[in-house]
Amino acid sequence: CAGAKDGPGGEEEGGIFICLGIVSSASLWEIWSVRSGNQTDLMMGASVSGLNCYLDRRSLQKEALAFMDGMSSDGGPATVPPLAQWRNDFARVFRYYLDRSTPHTVERWLGTLVAAAIYILRAYYVQGFYIVSYGLGIYVLNLLIGFMSPKVDPELEALDGASLPTRGSDEFRPFVRRLPEFKFWYSTTKAFIVAFIMTFISLFDVPVFWPILLCYWIVLFVLTMKRQIMHMIKYKYVPFSFGKQKYTRSGPSVRTSGLRRD
Repeated sequence: CAGAKDGPGGEEEGGIFICLGIVSSASLWEIWSVRSGNQTDLMMGASVSGLNCYLDRRSLQKEALAFMDGMSSDGGPATVPPLAQWRNDFARVFRYYLDRSTPHTVERWLGTLVAAAIYILRAYYVQGFYIVSYGLGIYVLNLLIGFMSPKVDPELEALDGASLPTRGSDEFRPFVRRLPEFKFWYSTTKAFIVAFIMTFISLFDVPVFWPILLCYWIVLFVLTMKRQIMHMIKYKYVPFSFGKQKYTRSGPSVRTSGLRRD
């Protein structure tokens, strides 16, 4: 039993097997004790020892699980640092309101436009932090490409034998984005807020010739969007879905731009 309770394995099955071994040893003692007349005493002693060993094992495991769940060994709540408790409460409330804002698309993007306007006014007022603005532009451009790209590359779908519908009578398949709209909005808004906070830290105000950065960003934007538009034309998809097919007497009426057409 001591080996079952303090062994290096630390698993319940090991303790059960050891205790069953003790009870099995008691069975051997039972055969011997039939002749000596002490059958009842030996069986009771070995069975009680094995049961106590198993119960001790279970008690130690319950204490370990209670400690992992944030409970003390006596059943009361474990002490949590105030800072960690406040962080958990704030994250829970923030996630609650973030989930509630999911269906309000227009209101969310209006808030993002307000955050972008505040950052632009701040950058114009301080006349600096051009590196921050450049990095923000590159990051938003990357998010935009992910928002306009399909989740699965059509070229890979063609190699696998599966392709998007090519006629209006084919099965409707909505456009699935690589970056969903909600994540695109959340990342963009967070980027503007972080960039606004960085404008108050003088370490990020690196003196540069901002027209060069602006020209480089414009060239990068044009080349990236050109490649994306060529990809859309090649595989005949539009990164917007407005609904699904509406069937009439004359035939299916396609009211979505997420389909490929000839």
